[in-house]
Amino acid sequence: MHKLLIAAALLLSTLGVPALAADKLNVVYHVSEAEKVPLVLNNIQNHIDGVGGPDKIHIVMVAHGPAINALTDIEATDRVRTAAAKLQEEGVELDMCGNTLKGFNLTLDELLPGFVEVSQGGVTRIGELQSQGYVYIRP
Repeated sequence: MHKLLIAAALLLSTLGVPALAADKLNVVYHVSEAEKVPLVLNNIQNHIDGVGGPDKIHIVMVAHGPAINALTDIEATDRVRTAAAKLQEEGVELDMCGNTLKGFNLTLDELLPGFVEVSQGGVTRIGELQSQGYVYIRP
């Protein structure tokens, strides 16, 4: 049986289908509204806690549009700043839409530490993750 599972995983990987670990869930959180940023960060922490810790889940938060206003180093509240830092320590990937950065005339250096730019755009990144089997959540 074990050999059969390995063979199936190898076949799927050659077809470009990602192997999903049975013990680790992949989730993408989508946020585009500044007022929802604290809620989304709280939801992510609750999700991590609910599945038994950061070793049980891989989460990517993709932000774009006006959500950027709540995530700049100058504008972020202490609550958002603290939550984002803790989530990063727990392995959450924080992605910022490159189109939003350009549109708001901002750079990564002006955001909270740890964000990475997704040059292809936030919605494109979300679509890529969904095609890889990530569960999509938009609170």
